[in-house]
Amino acid sequence: MQSQPSYFRSSFLFCAFAVIAAYFIGGIQGAVTEAFLTVLETSLSFDNAVVNAAVLNNWNEVWRRRFLVWGMLIAVFGMRLVFPLLIVGLAGGISPLSALEMAINAPDDYGRILALAHHQIAAFGGAFLMMVFFKFFVDRHKTEHWLHAIEAPLTRIGKMEAIEAALTLSVVMLVGGLLDGAVRGEFVSAGVWGVVVYILAKGLAALLGGEDAGGQHVVRQGIGGFLYLELLDASFSFDGVVGAFALTNNLFIITLGLGAGAMFVRSFTLLLVERGTLGTYRYLEHGAFWAIGALAVIMLAGARFHIPEAVTGLLGAALIALSLGSSILSNRRDAAK
Repeated sequence: MQSQPSYFRSSFLFCAFAVIAAYFIGGIQGAVTEAFLTVLETSLSFDNAVVNAAVLNNWNEVWRRRFLVWGMLIAVFGMRLVFPLLIVGLAGGISPLSALEMAINAPDDYGRILALAHHQIAAFGGAFLMMVFFKFFVDRHKTEHWLHAIEAPLTRIGKMEAIEAALTLSVVMLVGGLLDGAVRGEFVSAGVWGVVVYILAKGLAALLGGEDAGGQHVVRQGIGGFLYLELLDASFSFDGVVGAFALTNNLFIITLGLGAGAMFVRSFTLLLVERGTLGTYRYLEHGAFWAIGALAVIMLAGARFHIPEAVTGLLGAALIALSLGSSILSNRRDAAK
C-alpha cells in the first residue's frame, strides 16, 4: 500500500502548473481565481469521490487505473472544456469551433449564452443526480440505515416498480411548474432526458456486468460501468461549469481551475478505495448519497432561485461530516460491546 502523500502528488503538481498557467493568462487575478475554483470544485465534488470509490471497490486494478487515468482526461478536457463549447454551440446555433472563437475573443457573449442554457443544464444534471440518489435509498435489498426514520420507508417503497423514476419526474414537474411558459417546457424536457440517460447508462452497465449474489445491483467493471461513472462525474460538474462564469468569463482559467479540482477528487477516490475507508466508516456512503440528493435539489431549484455555490458546498460537507461522525460513534459502541 502506498503512503498517503503519494495519492495527492500528481494533483498538487497539476494544481501548481494550473496556477502558473492562469497567471500568464490573467495575471495575479487569474491565478487567484484558478486557485479558488480548484478549492470550490474539490469541496463540491467530495461526495462524488465517495460514490466513485463505492463503485470502484468492485473493480480490479486494471479497470480502476483506466477510470482514474482515461477518466481524468475526459473529466478535465471533455467536461471542463469541450462540454461548455457544445452547450454554447447548441444554445447559440453555432459550431463548437465558433464557440471556441467566441470564448477567446468575446468572453462576455460566451458567458451570456451559456447562462441562457442554465435551466436546461440544471434540469438534466439535477434529474440524473436525483435518480442516483433515489436508486440508492429505494433499493429493497438495503438493510443498513443511517437516518432510519427516513431511509427505512424509502427502502419499503422500493418494492414498487421504477419508483425512483416516478419520484424524480414528480420533482422535475413540481419545479417546472414554478417557471414561465417557454422556459418550463425546456426545463421539463431536459429533466426527462436526464432520467432517460440515467436509465440507459445504468441499463448498459447492468447488461455488461450483472448483479451480485445478494440481488443488489452493483456497477461492474467494463465499458458500461466506465460510461456510467463518466456520466455521473459529468452531472456533478454541470453546476460548477456554469457557476464558474460568475467568477470569470475566461474559458481556459475555468478549465484549469475545475480540472485541478477534478484531479483532487480522483486522488480522494483512490485513497478511499485503497484504504478501505467505506468499509471502516459504515455511514459515509449514506452521507455522500444524501449530499447528492441535496445537490440535485439545489440544481433543480437553481433554475428558479439563485442559490450561492457556498451553500451547496457547505451543505454537502456537513452531511458527509455528520455521517462520518455517526460512523465513528457506531464503531465505538460496537467495540464497547
